[in-house]
Amino acid sequence: MRSLLMRGRGLRGSVAALLMMGLTTAAGAADPIELISNGSFELGVAPWISTGNLVLEADAGRLCADVPAGTASPFEVIAAQFGLGLVAGEQYRLAFKASGSSPQAISLLVQDEGPPFATSLFRTQGLVPAAQEASYYFVAPASSPAAFYFFVGGSSEPWRFCVDDVSLLSATSYTPDTGSRVRVNQVGYLPFGPKAATLVTEASDSVAWQLLDDSGHVVMRGRSQPRGIDPTSGLNVHQIRFDQFHNKGKAQRHGTGFTLVADGEASHPFDISDQIYRTLRADSLAVFYTQRSGTPIEGAVAGAAYARDAGHAGLPPNLGDVGVPCQPAEVSLPIYGEPWTCDYTLDVDGGWYDAGDHGKYVVNGGIAVAQLLSTYERSREAPSAERGALGDGSLRVPESNNQVPDVLDEARWELEWMLKMQVPAGKPLAGMVHHKVHDFGWTGLPLAPAADPNYRELHRPSTAATLNLAAAAGQGARLFRKYDRAFAKRLLDQARIAFDAAQANPNHFAPAADGANGGGPYDDSDVSDELYWAAAELYITTGEPQFRRAVLASPHHTGDVFDIEGMYWGSVAALGRMHLATAKTRLHGRERVVRSVLEGANAVLALAKAQAWGQPYAPVSGRWGWGSNSQILNNLMVLGTAYDLSGHAKYRDAVLEGMDYVLGRNALNISYVTGYGDVFSQNQHSRMYSAQLDGRLPHPPVGTIAGGPNSDIQDPVAQQLLAGCLAQLCYIDDIESWSTNELAINWNAALGWVASFLADQGAGDCE
Repeated sequence: MRSLLMRGRGLRGSVAALLMMGLTTAAGAADPIELISNGSFELGVAPWISTGNLVLEADAGRLCADVPAGTASPFEVIAAQFGLGLVAGEQYRLAFKASGSSPQAISLLVQDEGPPFATSLFRTQGLVPAAQEASYYFVAPASSPAAFYFFVGGSSEPWRFCVDDVSLLSATSYTPDTGSRVRVNQVGYLPFGPKAATLVTEASDSVAWQLLDDSGHVVMRGRSQPRGIDPTSGLNVHQIRFDQFHNKGKAQRHGTGFTLVADGEASHPFDISDQIYRTLRADSLAVFYTQRSGTPIEGAVAGAAYARDAGHAGLPPNLGDVGVPCQPAEVSLPIYGEPWTCDYTLDVDGGWYDAGDHGKYVVNGGIAVAQLLSTYERSREAPSAERGALGDGSLRVPESNNQVPDVLDEARWELEWMLKMQVPAGKPLAGMVHHKVHDFGWTGLPLAPAADPNYRELHRPSTAATLNLAAAAGQGARLFRKYDRAFAKRLLDQARIAFDAAQANPNHFAPAADGANGGGPYDDSDVSDELYWAAAELYITTGEPQFRRAVLASPHHTGDVFDIEGMYWGSVAALGRMHLATAKTRLHGRERVVRSVLEGANAVLALAKAQAWGQPYAPVSGRWGWGSNSQILNNLMVLGTAYDLSGHAKYRDAVLEGMDYVLGRNALNISYVTGYGDVFSQNQHSRMYSAQLDGRLPHPPVGTIAGGPNSDIQDPVAQQLLAGCLAQLCYIDDIESWSTNELAINWNAALGWVASFLADQGAGDCE
């Protein structure tokens, strides 16, 4: 980003030179609030100017121009407007509609006209043939005349650029467009399941509501239940319930369907169907294929937009993951307090890219692969599971039709990589597992994995990573026995080695300081929960006494492991507890284990019932954490497991209502799953899926979940726009907002588990 800004500053002189050469602007009266003159182009193209290689035209009320081919960078072809009077410290909103005759990437710059050329806004914007709206907020760093630039060069082929409704307004604060005040699950509801909506209203007394079918006929009426001011959103809300309506119907996206009408507002349309989660099950699990490293992504499998070359395979300019060295001692010394390196390289290609960057992390891969394995294990064991729903041919993976369930094929891709991260025999810390591998230095967006020029490093082995391998491989061993006994044996053998190595090296912690140079730290100084989880998986798989003793000796076995704020990669004891409860073992006191899961679910259930929006998440502090959507989904896993153990519908219904929040029944009226609902997250932080920055690239795959509201708003975009936000409002669907809008494999793994659970529930009428 810094180099691009410097290049933008260097252009200031060239644009001034163009003005000196006779490019003139037409006089226009400036609105005291609207800073852009003739942004609707009703008066032609003046006062807009351009470089000599771009001819601006008025075309059907738009500004259009034919962009020449063969320029090397965006900054060689420019359209601009000068004389914008910005005031230091004031917030502004830039908005426009733009299109390209072919998918393109352009750059935007708002910069002072004179030295030191202070930059107010620099962003990249993707264009496609259909005109799309874009808006950006910024705070002016100085009071001075400024200029606004469209940089549209850099294409090898000619194309046509069009823009309309350009506006630069002073804005007291960022206000999200939340649409209708009637908030529903924009995907739909099961016919005999719970059906709830939330109404945002100023009314203190109940209000009338109507449920309309796709013909506009009223099929049910009622009155709302006031819930008062919701502390997570600061909104006065009512609850609407229409549980007793069981008729099926279909909502067409951007078309007709069931709608709720209340207080003069109509909701987004939605389905009532027993099929609504089947597609989401497949889509959410198929996301992992497009996250694969070390292999070409086949367009015939993933869709043409997602086809790409193998990432980190060692083909220039990429240095690859095929022979990665350890961090040198001089780098690791200030991080760890003691010198550490290794005298070997490892082939660590494969696995999944963790999130929006190109790093691969064992501890996050561990919980993600475990949740995929658990999704499959549940599908063959749980009473309500649809047998065969996750069999061979059920997902979009290249291994389909190999007589192995597709979700196991996908899990194997990560398990194979985790095994490669193990320290070889005969080396110091043999059997331990390297914590992570990633670039030396953060890379910018967008960047295809195959084009990543940075060199990669193995980071020091950690006890947490080692136990993650022991747990995930131990679980995988029992599931692969039927399909590949040799691989199952290899998993179990390496899991044993890892378990022993972790016990011999119990205090090798990944430090928080190892997160400043190219990858997240995933630091964790308490690995007792990982030890419990690993022991549980190995005991379930083998039944051996040493693992049973490790389970029973753990303080987590009798402790409360169900934090109502949700489990995550750094707190995994709940995974071990739930698997011990659902597995058919001879563990002494198994009844108490089962009871503890139900007690944990009861706490989550009580929390969800207390929320006006129905979500099973509300930290006592009032501050929502990074990846809050995954915390919600992980709590839904606890509720779903309780349903599997007890058959009590209250747990299943709570999963359904919790999913309502994820799919649109929330303060922002947005579905956090790409492609699901009328309004959904689609600009998640990702170097690969960067359509917001480059129209030639795709949005994240359908079925990708966004991280969700994060009270700590660590990224600059969120800090500028969301300062002082209440919990549910601390989110923006912007690719640069990595703290609220990233994607991650563990978040999608939890979504896959929950979607699969709900797909199994049919009409929602079984106890």
